[in-house]
Amino acid sequence: MKKYLNLFDFSQKVNYRTEILSGLTVALALVPEAIAFAFIAGLSPLTGLYAAFVMGLVTSILGGRPGMISGATGAVAVVIVSLAKQYGVEYVFATVVLAGILQMTAGLLRLGKLMRLVPHPVIFGFVNGLAVIIFMSQMSQFKTADGEWLTGSTLFIFLGLVLLTMVVIWGLPKLTKAIPASLAAILLVFGLVFFLGLDTRTIGDIASIEGTFPPFHIPDLPFTLETLQIIFPYAAIVAGVGLIESLLTLNIVDEITETRGRGNKEAVAQGTANILSGFFSGMGGCAMIGQSLINTSNGARARLSGIFAALMLLVFIMFGSSLIEKVPMAALTGLMIMVALGTFEWASLKTFRRMPKSDVLVMVLVTLVTIFLHNLALAVLVGVIISALVFAWDNAKRIRARKHIDDEGVKHYEIYGPLFFGSTTLFAEKFDVLNDPDEVVIDFAESRLVDMSAIEAVNKITERYNKVGKKLHLKHLSRDCRRLLANADDIIEVNVLEDPTYKVVVDK
Repeated sequence: MKKYLNLFDFSQKVNYRTEILSGLTVALALVPEAIAFAFIAGLSPLTGLYAAFVMGLVTSILGGRPGMISGATGAVAVVIVSLAKQYGVEYVFATVVLAGILQMTAGLLRLGKLMRLVPHPVIFGFVNGLAVIIFMSQMSQFKTADGEWLTGSTLFIFLGLVLLTMVVIWGLPKLTKAIPASLAAILLVFGLVFFLGLDTRTIGDIASIEGTFPPFHIPDLPFTLETLQIIFPYAAIVAGVGLIESLLTLNIVDEITETRGRGNKEAVAQGTANILSGFFSGMGGCAMIGQSLINTSNGARARLSGIFAALMLLVFIMFGSSLIEKVPMAALTGLMIMVALGTFEWASLKTFRRMPKSDVLVMVLVTLVTIFLHNLALAVLVGVIISALVFAWDNAKRIRARKHIDDEGVKHYEIYGPLFFGSTTLFAEKFDVLNDPDEVVIDFAESRLVDMSAIEAVNKITERYNKVGKKLHLKHLSRDCRRLLANADDIIEVNVLEDPTYKVVVDK
């Protein structure tokens, strides 16, 4: 019978065995990634490992998405690499602390709701691009330290172990779920290499992970305005990239687990983790979609898995480095390739003919920006901007006017569709001012004045009718539209605003 524990959330059931085994698997997979990302940033391996420990522990305890894993990430590494090379690691630590403060501020201001503005094609493109990045990053494991491709028996052994890992991860869940398939695959490959004495690359061949508890360290740099001017641009980008990747990962995990995370709480947790990471000699980071998918695919749904993964990572650093350094890279490479295959939204390829061309364009563009620039924040921003422009263009074409003349000779224009900056030109073209009768009614029952451009458009049409001595009524303006016109009274003179016959409808 499964044992359950209410941990940090009395409404959440926790399966000890699943959470602990999954956490152990995640910890093993975190080691080479943290080292690789530290190298990308031009920092020491322990800087990445310390960041993975602090980020993973703090966000697992305080975060808004149980089961999501955070750590040192490539998205942050590519931002700080130039800072590290030009100014040194102390400036990196200060940048991470400042980025954390910005993230906490965003969470406290409840800006996590802005993720609602990210369209689904952007999420598809983001996920697909990230999957390609994860896959391509594993190709470096098939090369020697000199950058040459492996050949001969070395290649066949490494490739065979990678394929074995992938087969076990794919096939074991079909037989039993008693142990996470990824952990079983790592242990199997480790055993084969150890007992058969196979000559293949291990974690220790990349770098040593031996260290102590992360040392508390206040960044050693001058606290001046000049320093702030140097680190603030990097901190702002790190904060933005970290929040975007974390909140998108949160949404993806929400879909997988069919539960709902708390974006603002996660933003505060990410900020807290980055602040502590900077003070405890870490390079900072954010949520990791690959590790989060490993965790959720193993069945972990609670905070315990992330906490245990972080603690085991610290144990590896302080006490188990000699053993962990013997883990074959082939096992971890196979694991990450399976993560990449599982991350990619294959269903998105089937929708190419069904989705609007604009959505397909956005998805492909976000994917390409993610792959080639490795700038996830820029990729998402580009996708959101293009989606917004396409939406505005489509809605601009939807402004319509039904026209008729009643028994009293009054001409009615019944407007439907939103009136905003994109549709004002078409709106103005609907009216035949010179040939209209002496009295005209513009009915906004099925329309809304959205912005300043809409107010200006109404102002101009009233001026045109006034110049030719014709009377104009604005009918059925909703309360928010009337408020816009009233607020603009000091800026724009609305010449005619009267409705002697009809009462103004009120939004319910």
